[in-house]
Amino acid sequence: MKIAIIGLANSGKTTVFNALTRGTAETAAFSSGQLEPNVAMVKVPDSRLDALAKMFKPRKITPADVQYVDVGGLSGGSNRSGLPPALLNYISGADALLHVVRAFQDEAVGHPDGTVDFRRDIESVDLELAFSDLAIIEKRLARLSGEIGKMAGREREMRTIERDALVRLQAALESGQHVRDVELDAEEERMLRGYQFLTAKPTLHVVNVGDADVNTPLELSYDHRNSGVAVIAGKIEAELAQMSDEDATMFMEDLGISEPARNRVIRMSYQLLGLMSFLTAGEDEVRAWTIPLHSPAVEAAGAIHSDIQRGFIRAEVVAFNDLVAAGSIPEAKKAGTVRLEGKQYIVKDGDICHFLFNV
Repeated sequence: MKIAIIGLANSGKTTVFNALTRGTAETAAFSSGQLEPNVAMVKVPDSRLDALAKMFKPRKITPADVQYVDVGGLSGGSNRSGLPPALLNYISGADALLHVVRAFQDEAVGHPDGTVDFRRDIESVDLELAFSDLAIIEKRLARLSGEIGKMAGREREMRTIERDALVRLQAALESGQHVRDVELDAEEERMLRGYQFLTAKPTLHVVNVGDADVNTPLELSYDHRNSGVAVIAGKIEAELAQMSDEDATMFMEDLGISEPARNRVIRMSYQLLGLMSFLTAGEDEVRAWTIPLHSPAVEAAGAIHSDIQRGFIRAEVVAFNDLVAAGSIPEAKKAGTVRLEGKQYIVKDGDICHFLFNV
């Protein structure tokens, strides 16, 4: 799964990218918005894997992962024509957006608008994304208006549904809503999926505060669906990311931090995508497997291998907490917490699964 990191110039996007990925990308590289993006895969922190590793002592531990793409800086709502094509291509291909918003003061790093106001900046970037979606909708509606009259039957019916849905989205965007705020039926969603509207994407706003504000509560009301807000002291987190675990622990203790904020942001990114992890555990490997929320067991099996899905017989399932309480799989079986489930069982986050299959 891919998450695009966006934000205005000098918001600290690349600093946050380095903090999340433990990278060392040049923090001044994207001020022009013309360079290739930074890309990195990030392991999703999951303490359950550590607990299972102590129990099974596997040769390998494999967490779930998420890909972050750090793209060029946006210009804000002043760009009424939408995003440049190259930048739009990078962002539209992402599954979700992580918007880095500046809340730190630094006289050496100017703000594009002259002053620091993170609420204003959120509105400005939202407006730019909305303008980009509106430009796509207006262009498509102009084309559909000339095509529908020449069509007949099912083709005309489908294009009419598409046009009517786009008109609804256009009205919503013009009134300050986002595409993800609009209720669409299954057919409309299917027809509009290829547009990859930017305001349809789940969005996590990461407010980048100064070092002195690392423990200061921040209030931000954001009412759009499929969105979240996190606070991170980007410079501190980037420093932590380059330290050894021992040094980082001491540094966090001095600052009164219980865990790196990057861990929280990575977990929130993963959850924002509507994803969860089920687990497999044995002597060879303890592993987190990524699946959408509410996935049935047969589809979860397919995340491991298509043959397991095709030849699915049943799944042996035990909840993580039940396994930890029992201490081992045999003890969990004695306690009756290991269950046999069929194809349509809805897998829960943290379920430890063993799939039986025959092909």
